[in-house]
Amino acid sequence: MALEIRPSQALRLWRQVHLDLVRDGQADLSARQTAILLTIYLELPPHTVRGLAQQLGVTKPVITRALDTMGKLGLVTRRRDEFDKRNVVIQRTVAGALAVERLADMITQHTRELSGI
Repeated sequence: MALEIRPSQALRLWRQVHLDLVRDGQADLSARQTAILLTIYLELPPHTVRGLAQQLGVTKPVITRALDTMGKLGLVTRRRDEFDKRNVVIQRTVAGALAVERLADMITQHTRELSGI
């Protein structure tokens, strides 16, 4: 069953989820970092810096900077591709999976509140 919401409800949902993210005491991710994290965790691997840059329509240095921050937070790790040393492969971590799950839980909770479920 698809849930239909008005644009104003969608914006309220977006706002409430972001407020929760700000208030939860975890490190804040930028919109770009969140998009990268979700791409890594929602789409099948392998993920490379080159592939992520192409998919998100940004440069490789932009992806690298975002991954630097995300790596320090333990959300992803990187390693050289053993078959093609030019490629950097991005790997998932338990902390990253938990962060994505936490985000999904927030969205689900606030969606239920909006729809009165």
